[in-house]
Amino acid sequence: MTGWETAVLKGGPADGLRMKVADRPRVIQVTCPCKLEAASPDGVRAEAVYLYRRDYSVTDEPLRYGFDIASP
Repeated sequence: MTGWETAVLKGGPADGLRMKVADRPRVIQVTCPCKLEAASPDGVRAEAVYLYRRDYSVTDEPLRYGFDIASP
């Protein structure tokens, strides 16, 4: 384990978001809740999913993760 490092997201809905990551993950997933038109009786919810991929050219903090417009 490499310990905790600062990372920043670039582009997309989470642009500029800073966080701590462990072990330099290749991908970070961000979710944003979606509003349902009617309440679900069994607690179902919907979330939009966005992926950010690590920029391997950055080796010092803050690590950078760029928005992947093509996924998922």
